Amino acid sequence: MPSWDEEFSKPGYRYGTEPNSFLVEMAGRLPKASRVVAAGDGEGRNGVWLAGQGHRVLALDASSVGLAKARALAEERGVSIETAVVDLSTYAPEAASADAVVLIYVHMPPAVRRAAHRNLVSALKPGGLVILEAFHRDQLGRSSGGPKDIDMLFDLALLAEDFGPDIRAVHAFEGEVDLDEGRGHVGMGAIVRFVGVKV
Repeated sequence: MPSWDEEFSKPGYRYGTEPNSFLVEMAGRLPKASRVVAAGDGEGRNGVWLAGQGHRVLALDASSVGLAKARALAEERGVSIETAVVDLSTYAPEAASADAVVLIYVHMPPAVRRAAHRNLVSALKPGGLVILEAFHRDQLGRSSGGPKDIDMLFDLALLAEDFGPDIRAVHAFEGEVDLDEGRGHVGMGAIVRFVGVKV
C-alpha cells in the first residue's frame, strides 16, 4: 500500500471533492455553527463541505499532503478550516470541546483503533454526535474500495465495543450501497453507518 502522502500527491482528489452522502444526510442533526472534528479527513471533501454549512471544522489527518489539498479546496470554496497533522492512535483532544466527531472511511489497525475511537469521542460534549461510515467486514474481496485486511473492517458490534457505554446509538445500518466517491470508492460496497450520541 503506498503511503497516503504518495497517494494524495497524485493529480485530482482520490475520493472526489463532494461530501459523503451519509454525512450530508445526517448533518441536519448538528446544531448551527457546531465545532466539528473531522478525523482522517484526507483531502478535505467532508470538512470543507461542513465548513460551507457554517460549522467550525478541525480537520485531522496523518498526511500533510492531503491536508494541504484540503486547505486549497477550502480556499477555492471560500470557506475556512483548521487543520492538524496528527497520529490518531496517540491524538489526545481537549475533553468536551466538540459538538461532533466525523469518521468517514477511517480504517485503522485493531491495535490502535479502539484507543483512537475512545480518544476521539472524549472530545465530545454531552449530547455531541459521532457520525461514522466505513466498510463492513463483508467488503473483503470486493473491488469498490477499502482495506484488504479483515481486521481493519467494521461491524456494528465492534463499534459498540469501541465506543463503549458513553455513546448511545441513534442510527445504525449494515448493508450495501452503490459508491461513487472519486476514483477511490466506486461500485457496490458493504458498509456500516452509525450515529451515536454522547450520554
